[in-house]
Amino acid sequence: MHAITISEPGGPDSLVWAEVPDPVPAAGDVLIEVAAAGVNRADVLQRQGFYEPPAGASPYPGLECAGRIAALGAGVAGWEVGDEVCALLAGGGYAERVAVPAGQLLPVPRGLDAVTAAALPEVACTVWSNVFMIAHLRPGETLLVHGGGSGIGTMAVQLGKAVGARVAVTAGSVEKLEYCRELGADVLINYREQDFVKEVRAATEGAGADVILDIVGARYLAQNVKALAVNGRIAVIGLQGGVKGELNLGALLAKRGAITATSLRGRPPGEKAAIVAAVREHVWPLVEADRVRPIVDRTLPVRQAAEAHRVMESSAHVGKLLLTT
Repeated sequence: MHAITISEPGGPDSLVWAEVPDPVPAAGDVLIEVAAAGVNRADVLQRQGFYEPPAGASPYPGLECAGRIAALGAGVAGWEVGDEVCALLAGGGYAERVAVPAGQLLPVPRGLDAVTAAALPEVACTVWSNVFMIAHLRPGETLLVHGGGSGIGTMAVQLGKAVGARVAVTAGSVEKLEYCRELGADVLINYREQDFVKEVRAATEGAGADVILDIVGARYLAQNVKALAVNGRIAVIGLQGGVKGELNLGALLAKRGAITATSLRGRPPGEKAAIVAAVREHVWPLVEADRVRPIVDRTLPVRQAAEAHRVMESSAHVGKLLLTT
């Protein structure tokens, strides 16, 4: 088969379409003929040499895909060759075929085609596992989403509203904020011009955000604690603003607050399967009812993966970037 390989760590042009060995599904795996793959920040980090795949994972980038099942490994039940599926991957999505544990499969939601469905697995699993399974966002609470115009952000806005939360977002342009408004965001904050701590506290009559979904990391750590409500929860899922920050434990203690930091790619298959099952139970009905939808900025041929990475790094997009085979 062919896949996007990384010739050496570096810029987008290090992504090379090349012939590689076919994947072979092990026991419990399925083989997917890939129709499309989602592009994620983690793929950029891998290309740059900062994010090695977990042991045993495909060396090729791509943490989610959609397509048709081409073959079943031993012991797989509940799926058939020819089924349209999308999948959460540890790697290998930028390819013609990929093998994945059956527990990480989801059916293509009714009403969606296989290409569009590739925009769902990573963002749905990331948001549901962090905002709901860990931070336990409840109806009537306030959710602050940093990077509201991203793939993660657009999913978080929609899921927050679907469960009855008030949603505040930060973004760096009027256009992205307006898109977040159309998705249901209640509080719009331009981080280039406004202090998100003041804006969130003003919008909540001084209470602050009950849950904060953070892709920035160190640079926002102190401000996130200031913006947090009593009994609030911060879920850190990205480190775009650095890995080391100073934490005022007294301020966190006074708010009886909690901070968690998680990644999805390196989790054991059993943990991923539990998250995928929860997404199928809770998120898929919302997608099929058109209450939550994948937001796709643009779709490019997989051979143009370098261009997709340039767009990703420019942050000029809203929602997801997809690559089609």
